Amino acid sequence: MRVVFAGTPEVAVPALDAVAASDHELVGVVTRPDAPSGRGRKLVASPVAQRAEELGVPVLKPAHPRDPDFQAELRALAPDCCPVVAYGALLPQSALDIPVHGWVNLHFSCLPAWRGAAPVQHAIWAGDEVTGATTFRIVKELDAGPTFGVMTERIRPTDTAGDLLGRLAEGGAGLLVATLDGIAQGALEARPQQEEGVSFAPKILVEDARIDWTEPAVAVDRRIRACTPGPGAWSTYAGERIKIGPVTVDAEVELPPGTLGVRKNAVFVGTGTTAVRLGDVKAFGKKQMGAADWARGTRVETGAVLGDG
Repeated sequence: MRVVFAGTPEVAVPALDAVAASDHELVGVVTRPDAPSGRGRKLVASPVAQRAEELGVPVLKPAHPRDPDFQAELRALAPDCCPVVAYGALLPQSALDIPVHGWVNLHFSCLPAWRGAAPVQHAIWAGDEVTGATTFRIVKELDAGPTFGVMTERIRPTDTAGDLLGRLAEGGAGLLVATLDGIAQGALEARPQQEEGVSFAPKILVEDARIDWTEPAVAVDRRIRACTPGPGAWSTYAGERIKIGPVTVDAEVELPPGTLGVRKNAVFVGTGTTAVRLGDVKAFGKKQMGAADWARGTRVETGAVLGDG
């Protein structure tokens, strides 16, 4: 089939590479416009755009997919199907109708669970033991289209959202190509999603990532892992915000919620149950460092409190 791939962030690159290496003819790539990045706020192309240029594939960067000029360019490419991974813009019906076999999305959950922008983060936060990836035909309702295929992946006890998303991106790339193969061969039929088991995964905002030390240790651990690497779990110390990396639950240490216990090579924080041992800490304007180094440099003592600002 002639295909036009749509995607934007780094997580979509494995699927782009898999499609480019498949038997399908990759005739174009759609991605978000260049965005400001770094201290100089210089416009930078998306990871998908950069990879497409390396592959020598034409790149379309519409301000919005409803733009008539973009849709005219897409029609000229005459795609049979448009595979999608984390494109990041809502597609109007006029764009959905262009490819013969529609737009096929690779979504990082086992639908109908965790429809929305942050399925991996919410799966970790909720304590799910298994998640996966699903291919489905895009319709106007959010992530509600009929599904083609699914893969599953166990969530490991120490997984951050970044860890899990990386594995799903690699495994999902193969699922997406297999789905395109099945569609091309007429051997794959989309099936409506189940009406039961629907859950939603909205984007996690910075304020959502603020650690509540009164929660049980297991909930604190999940929130931090779900928000790593982005937007980054955080708390405050001495009125200033600090980012906190994954922690380790320690059932043998008990401290009041938010209270620090400083030892020579470890720093503990109390929660609503037992304490957690801090991993990495990044204070404002500083480099990320181990919690013990942070405590020494900041002269933190036992009894100090996080979350006071």
